[in-house]
Amino acid sequence: MFGDMENMMAKLKEAQAKIEETKERLNTIFVDGESGNGKVVVTVTANREIKNIAIDDELLYDKEELEDYLIIALNDALKKANEINEAEMAAAAKGGLPDIPGMDMFK
Repeated sequence: MFGDMENMMAKLKEAQAKIEETKERLNTIFVDGESGNGKVVVTVTANREIKNIAIDDELLYDKEELEDYLIIALNDALKKANEINEAEMAAAAKGGLPDIPGMDMFK
């Protein structure tokens, strides 16, 4: 019984290590969101950290339009980053979970 518990704890630690490695790797994956046919481009990491915002000069004179485009571009980038993040984290967690009866829903 204790062998099973030790094995389970080792697998959980392995899963935790994989998740941490995945989080670090997600910091190196960049996703762009854009709006206004490229007038605003926002770059975020797959961990949803904003890294860059590029704005076409012609938008600098229309504050309201710029704000609208920023919101659209940010939401676009964050949506894409979230999809990558969730898929990668699920894969990392799935690979290291021990076989526990009744926990099949996580695999």
